[in-house]
Amino acid sequence: MNNCRCLFVGGVTVFLFLTNASRGGDWPQWLGPRRDGHAAADTPAIEKLAPELKVVWRKKIGGGFSSPVVAGGKLVFFDENGQAEVAHLLDAKTGAEIWSAAIGDVYKDEWGAGPRSTPAMDGEGVFVQTCKGEFRCLDLANGRVVWGVSFERDFGAKFLGSRPSEGGAVQRGNNGSSLLDEEAIIVPVGATNGATLVCFSKGNGRVLWKAGNDEMAYSSPVAATLAGVKQIVALTADHLMGVEREHGTILWRVPFRTEARRHAATPVIFGDTVIVNSHTFGLAGTKIVREGGIIRAVPLWTNQELKINLSTPVRVGDYLYGQGPGQTYFCADAGTGQTKWQAPWFGAKGTENSSTIALGKNLLALTDIGELVLLAAQPDHYTELSRVQVCGKNWNFPACADGRIYVRDARELICYDLRP
Repeated sequence: MNNCRCLFVGGVTVFLFLTNASRGGDWPQWLGPRRDGHAAADTPAIEKLAPELKVVWRKKIGGGFSSPVVAGGKLVFFDENGQAEVAHLLDAKTGAEIWSAAIGDVYKDEWGAGPRSTPAMDGEGVFVQTCKGEFRCLDLANGRVVWGVSFERDFGAKFLGSRPSEGGAVQRGNNGSSLLDEEAIIVPVGATNGATLVCFSKGNGRVLWKAGNDEMAYSSPVAATLAGVKQIVALTADHLMGVEREHGTILWRVPFRTEARRHAATPVIFGDTVIVNSHTFGLAGTKIVREGGIIRAVPLWTNQELKINLSTPVRVGDYLYGQGPGQTYFCADAGTGQTKWQAPWFGAKGTENSSTIALGKNLLALTDIGELVLLAAQPDHYTELSRVQVCGKNWNFPACADGRIYVRDARELICYDLRP
């Protein structure tokens, strides 16, 4: 758990978050402790799933595609109650609720109601974002608002709501998840007037920098050191771009335009290469190079066979693993993009999405029909070790912490013990 100190300035409590380290077993933000889909190194190895996993606790919840996060023995999840999108803090061991806080009006379209952005936990703060672009830092102790912004009021990012055609965040909700990085939190605001990304001080919400003129889609930014420079990498509705972390200078920007403008996957980093995927262009690698002091993005490879709709692959060593087109599961070479194998009918007919966690030498994949599948991370062939039903229909990434997995659908949040 991070250290936190409080200062009283002009009668206002200001939180100073001192570090960004989380406990080894935590899953504090989207895609886990390192934002790469890997469980912490000290997570117990899983060789086989029991035919019926042990239920530690289960809790009825509201709708939403937001995922749970876990840190320091506490769990945060985000759902809806018919009127509002609501953040909840639970005791991770027992499922007992400690507090709940309504954040903003509920959003609903034909896919369902409720929040789609995953919260983040750091120090004594909880960071949550509604579909309509209300962002809040909450006090972990009691759920009270420490600071907050509105994407529309404070940055001019219009939210139009659903339209008959597909669209980015402006039409389908602010689904991208904020990124914790040292003293800052980087938020995908999606304002076209210079605030595609906004970097805030975690403690008091002061704007440290703004960058970009793109709308956001549903993708979440990541931090990476590429060509020797630390930067924030984001897949917007129309571009892939790298922003210098300290000052917010755009270093490079390349077009990735699709008709629907709904890029959903999070960028994957492999050395100096950024890998992204879409249902339109497939799987693509872009190499970031430095030439004469200038940083450029160079298209490296494209695999149009792997037109992945929603899922973010996980990289294990030199290979990528994840949900492929249709009901397939795939492995690809991260250096060349070449498909190593594709397993047909990985999921039941109609399966479009799965969420993959790297757990040592194995993979845990939660399908959108609620099956948890244990696979070997092997580049030469598909090896399924075990499979068990754990929840209902979902597009929610699970959290894996301290030998437990936390899964949710539109009705329940369930904690299972993965250990034999």
